[in-house]
Amino acid sequence: MADQLLNVRSLSAGADDKPILHGIDLAVGAGECHVLMGPNGAGKSTLGHVIMGDAAYTVTGGSITFDGADVTELSADKRSLAGIFLSYQAPVEVPGVPLYSFLREICQKRPELKTTARKFRERVGQIADQLELDQGFLMRELNVGFSGGEKKKIEMLQLLLLRPKLAILDETDSGLDVDALGIVSRGIQAYREEVGGALVVITHNTRILERLSVDRTHVMVHGHMVAEGDASLISDIDANGFERFERALGERDGAAGDAE
Repeated sequence: MADQLLNVRSLSAGADDKPILHGIDLAVGAGECHVLMGPNGAGKSTLGHVIMGDAAYTVTGGSITFDGADVTELSADKRSLAGIFLSYQAPVEVPGVPLYSFLREICQKRPELKTTARKFRERVGQIADQLELDQGFLMRELNVGFSGGEKKKIEMLQLLLLRPKLAILDETDSGLDVDALGIVSRGIQAYREEVGGALVVITHNTRILERLSVDRTHVMVHGHMVAEGDASLISDIDANGFERFERALGERDGAAGDAE
């Protein structure tokens, strides 16, 4: 049994006074690969952002423990330094900030990643080549004018460079063609092999899961965690969709209302 790395307990959260997550429980062991699935609007991305400490969301109940410490009240930068990484579904463009300077700055803030300028340049170049990313992109402004596939490769470059203990990948496969999906999948596999970190893959599409060895699968519907199982649950969802989970949640809510 893997040591527990992430423990989300009875987590409720929302944004702009609108509740989104309702009593979520999620436990991820060190080195494990978990998949979080559900229909659009289920709250999957919100959960990832709340675990990362996104200030746009407010925790209204429950707790988040990471690597033995309560991080519920920590800012996103402190959670990053602790070893949590979030790959965005739609990475933002940052005009005026060269990608290389951005990568150098964030690594300088991580004592375990500090190195000489020459060794850093070599390491970044190696990862770029591994991801089939033209090194000319390193001198361009962060994500500005990049295609969707290029932005996702930059996310993978950060993942391999930062070597986090936990990587949350939010719809990393969204909008990718077959070639880009293959490269991103190889990047994820390299992270697993080189770092041995834990993964939480958020998706409603099973394409990116074909090359991953999945330990646990979780299903969210309307901000509730409604099911959990092993990797076989992915095939079930692929074949039958989420309708039965939505019905089960409706029946559960109905029964709770009747009990009141």
